[in-house]
Amino acid sequence: MKADEDIVTSAGSGIGSRKNDHLDIVLSPRLAARQAGTGFDAISFEHVALPELDFAAIDLSTRFLGRRLAAPLLISSMTGGPERAAKINAHLSEAAQELKIAFAVGSQRIALEGRGAGGLDRSLRARAPDVAILANIGAAQLVSGYGRDEARRAVDMLEADALIVHLNPLQEAVQAGGDRNWRGVLDAIERLVRDLGVPIVVKEVGAGISATVALRLAAVGVTIVDVAGAGGTSWAAVEAERATDAAARETALLFADWGIPTATAIRTVRAACPDLCLIGSGGIRSGLDAAKAIRLGADLAGQAAAGLASAEQSAEAATAHFSKVVEELRIACFCTGSADLAALRRAPLLA
Repeated sequence: MKADEDIVTSAGSGIGSRKNDHLDIVLSPRLAARQAGTGFDAISFEHVALPELDFAAIDLSTRFLGRRLAAPLLISSMTGGPERAAKINAHLSEAAQELKIAFAVGSQRIALEGRGAGGLDRSLRARAPDVAILANIGAAQLVSGYGRDEARRAVDMLEADALIVHLNPLQEAVQAGGDRNWRGVLDAIERLVRDLGVPIVVKEVGAGISATVALRLAAVGVTIVDVAGAGGTSWAAVEAERATDAAARETALLFADWGIPTATAIRTVRAACPDLCLIGSGGIRSGLDAAKAIRLGADLAGQAAAGLASAEQSAEAATAHFSKVVEELRIACFCTGSADLAALRRAPLLA
């Protein structure tokens, strides 16, 4: 798995074995101690003791990529390899369809290279015909052989509504054999924006996108950014767990808490780029975190690792997990007197 872009794949050699390692590490409780803070703990809503609302009538709906969502949630990129991933992709797509929330797959590199589809095919669209589905490729691949044709295949194999280009320079820098040549990535993104024919979503994988980078992306025509800030899975810490060399492990651990906290990334990118469609992800562990992300300026909140264990179990477990997130978001709206998302974005915060 490249960051939360690729949590799952089959066992084996090379990239497949690495991605399977990533899954086991992400699910391990020992990783939590090495995660940075999201910044959400410092944010508190002002409680409204007289909400004057019917809880059931609170409107969480929004539109994204031309589709209506019942709640402003994205099941963020989790899976990208064969076999084991196919089951998880199926469960997540069924949960997304049931709840009418958006769904993003993980890196499609293995599928594009013909080493197993991992359920990354049109069966996902068959399971989730009514929701936004996002395809996914890595930015580093755009300067090492991938171009419009590969990007188009990634979209077509899912009948996707958009393509995520994920940025993971820190992980590549600390990973043995990682892709370290990033010259020309922005130009490659600009070409995809111009030529692909579907929206391009640019996201980080856990270290955050700054206002400066968001402005550069907007300048080349990107209209959707997922900040994926620090506070979720630390991919430097994940690579440290995988390292067999003591020096490499020490170096990776040095950067375990590197990045822009998610709350800071959302707030600063929204201030700099008021017209961007903004996804807030990176350590979204609950519906309350999602509410805070939306209050700070996100249009949608994305969750990945927190939903992974349920996604491995069954579609029903995944649906139950994300239903709970929606319920928590609705409670936050109720207790801030917010009848809809527009009102939640104006909800008072405690000083």
